[in-house]
Amino acid sequence: MSGPRRPVATVLRALGLGDLLVAVPALRAIRRGLPDHDVVLLAPARFAGLTRHAELADRLVPLSATSALPRSLPASLEAPDVAVNLHGRGPQSHRLLLATDPNRLIAYASPGLFDDGPSWDDGEHEMRRWSRLATTAGYPVRAGDFRVSAPDRPIRDRAAGATIIHPGAAAAARRWPPERWAELAAAERASGHDVIVTTGPGERNLGRHVARAAGLPRSRAVDIVDVLDLLALVHGAGRLVCGDTGVAHVATAAGTPSVVLFGPTSPAQWGPPPGALHRALWHGRRGDPQAAATDPGLLAIGVAEVREALATLPSRVDAAA
Repeated sequence: MSGPRRPVATVLRALGLGDLLVAVPALRAIRRGLPDHDVVLLAPARFAGLTRHAELADRLVPLSATSALPRSLPASLEAPDVAVNLHGRGPQSHRLLLATDPNRLIAYASPGLFDDGPSWDDGEHEMRRWSRLATTAGYPVRAGDFRVSAPDRPIRDRAAGATIIHPGAAAAARRWPPERWAELAAAERASGHDVIVTTGPGERNLGRHVARAAGLPRSRAVDIVDVLDLLALVHGAGRLVCGDTGVAHVATAAGTPSVVLFGPTSPAQWGPPPGALHRALWHGRRGDPQAAATDPGLLAIGVAEVREALATLPSRVDAAA
């Protein structure tokens, strides 16, 4: 005979990989603060493995990873005791959760709809934003909550000590030119570093083009679909270079030294944490992060500048210490 049903806590974060990783401290604080609840994360299905591995929730209910939220949540979802909006400032995401009739909503204030939450700060760093919401609600975030351990995946050995170069990004505005990635990869190889070019879904041709132009064997272009394989590979690497995309947050979660190239968006909102482990390059120009052409601010970053930043990174051994 089964015991009484546990109360449900529903957490909404139906966005991309980087969005999920910056919310990891808040997710962990909420799960830690609600030990008697069945914590359900509403997020894209591809993050189910990461959710289990990083212990972000008890289970994941899949939602689409598009910018448009569904009109309603799955009918099979139980009415929650607590609903948490880690998706945005509302009102659409607020209404979606309020429609489930929770006993308590944890969210940022939305005038005329929900007045009990803290005020939204447009300039706040995304990780700090969601950590502040959780802490204000009574679930304090702890130092180190943003770290995610290495999954036990064989792919990790392929990157042992290597420099990972990730040329892709979801929007053209945040994609540095392929020829510059190739020049950087060739320079890294010439300086004695093993180099791996990684790409995500739909980017295989880009990765192969960069590897070929850099004179790398085809085997050094790795197309990764599984999020845990990506996390394992980054954990094994010596360092990583990428644009303002989800892979940058994987490096932060893994503790892998990185150089991240910013164009239309300031690293003050989406950059890695300050310190010796990461370098954020930005020329101070803002633009549309969803634009159809590479942002002028990103183009202002040259290969020599990236190489200089790489030279200042600690070794992976020093970083671990």
